[in-house]
Amino acid sequence: MIRINLLGVERQKTQKSASFIDASQRTTFACCLIFGMTALGIGVWYWSLGREATRLDIEIATAQREATRLKVVLAEVKRAEDRRSQLQQRVAVIEELRRGQSVPVQLLDHVSRSMPDMLWLTALDQKSDAVSIEGRTTTLISLADFVGNLDTNKLVAKPIDIMNSQVETSSPGGTAPGTELIKFSVKAPLAQKPAAAPATAAGGAAPGAAPAAR
Repeated sequence: MIRINLLGVERQKTQKSASFIDASQRTTFACCLIFGMTALGIGVWYWSLGREATRLDIEIATAQREATRLKVVLAEVKRAEDRRSQLQQRVAVIEELRRGQSVPVQLLDHVSRSMPDMLWLTALDQKSDAVSIEGRTTTLISLADFVGNLDTNKLVAKPIDIMNSQVETSSPGGTAPGTELIKFSVKAPLAQKPAAAPATAAGGAAPGAAPAAR
């Protein structure tokens, strides 16, 4: 009698099928795991990039605010520097005038105070030992008063000479056309040697106005 063990064949087929299924599942699981890890890694990378971008945006905004603040500060500093430069220039001018005010400033002030009505100056030239003055007047009396007033200050010595006087019909200083004016020049010796350089002043002010001397 012949016996065939069919159970063993079926068991072998079942074992082979189970082994094949398990290998496929492991491969699928491995692929899913790799895909999941890759996706997780990409997600973490994008998340870190987002945090870095946010941090950089905050730093840029802070830097821009600081730049704006510094721009205002720099503008204030520039204005302060300009102001200091102007003040230094003014101080230099004041010191220059202070060093030379022993005679010239006082002399100009005295000449200005000596001018009577209806007389104005067109030039003033200070030499080492004398001052020459040119101007216009409407009357000889005003010219005589001017020379007499110049003689009242200790800075000016005698004699004060009228170097030239002539009548002209021009109308400087706004005088009505056709009015006769006396053009004059006066030379006044200085009682002491001036300590400053020669000064020249010219102007065309109306009669009786102060001279435009600087």
